[in-house]
Amino acid sequence: MDRLIFGVTGVPSDAKRPTSQAGIERVRELGLGCMELAWVRGVKLGERAALGIEATARENGIRLSAHGAYYINLNADDPAIGLRSRDRILKGARMGKLCGISGLVFHAASYMKRNPKEVYPVEKEALEEIGETLRQEGNPVTLRPETTGKPSYFGDLGELLRLSSELEGVAPCIDFAHLHARSGGAYNSYGAFASVLDQIGAELGREALDDMHIHVAGIQYTAKGEQKHLMLDDSDLKYRELLRALAKFEVKGLVICESPNPVPDALLLQREYAAL
Repeated sequence: MDRLIFGVTGVPSDAKRPTSQAGIERVRELGLGCMELAWVRGVKLGERAALGIEATARENGIRLSAHGAYYINLNADDPAIGLRSRDRILKGARMGKLCGISGLVFHAASYMKRNPKEVYPVEKEALEEIGETLRQEGNPVTLRPETTGKPSYFGDLGELLRLSSELEGVAPCIDFAHLHARSGGAYNSYGAFASVLDQIGAELGREALDDMHIHVAGIQYTAKGEQKHLMLDDSDLKYRELLRALAKFEVKGLVICESPNPVPDALLLQREYAAL
C-alpha cells in the first residue's frame, strides 16, 4: 500500500440498507477508505453475495478486511472445538478471497490456564496447517491473529510477532486499545507506541510497516484487562500520540475504528492524521 487509510468495522448505521454492499457505498460517501466485514458470528453469505461485495468494493475504491468468528479457540481442551475453529478460519479466508479482502482478523485462543509457552507451539502448528491448506488452494488472504485485550488470552505482541516471523502468510493485527488494556494502562504514550512500531520493523522488516492492519478504539479496562470499547474521547487512550507515531514511522495499511459508533471516531482519526 502507498499510504495509511481509515475506515470502520461493520456496516455504518446510516447506510441505505444493512448490507455489506450498502456499507461500502456509505464508507465511500463519508470519504473513508476501508471497511472490515464483521463476521464475528460466523460467515453467513454465499458465493454470489461475496462476488457482489468484491465488485462493489472495487468500483468504489474501498479496501476490505474481515473479522472472523469470536468463537475460535485453537487451544481448546475439546479437540472437536479445535477442529471447528480451524474450519471457521478456513471458511473465513475462502469466502474472504471471493470478497476481495486483504486479511482475515481473528482472536486465536484462550490460554485455558496453561503456561503461554506451552500454548505457543499449539497455535503455531494449527496456523501452519491452515496456511498450508490455503496456499495449496491458491488463496492469498493473510491470516491476522489479533493482539488481545486480556492477559488470559493468547495474543500478546511478542507472540504474534514471533508467529509472523516463523510462518508464511501470517501477519499481526495490532489492536492498540487491546495492548493498552492488556497491560493495565501502559502502551499509552508516543514513546510506547513508537516502541511497538520499532519492534515490528526490527522483527518483521520494513514491509510489515508498509502493510499494517490496525484496530483503534477507546477502551475501558481493569487489572484483568479489557471490559468494553468506548468512544475515543470518552477514554484515556492517547490516540493523537498514536497517530503521531504512525506518521513518524510512515506506516501504511488499514486503520479500522472499533468504537461503539465507529464512523465519527474514524473520521476524527482521519482528520487528526491529515493535520499532522
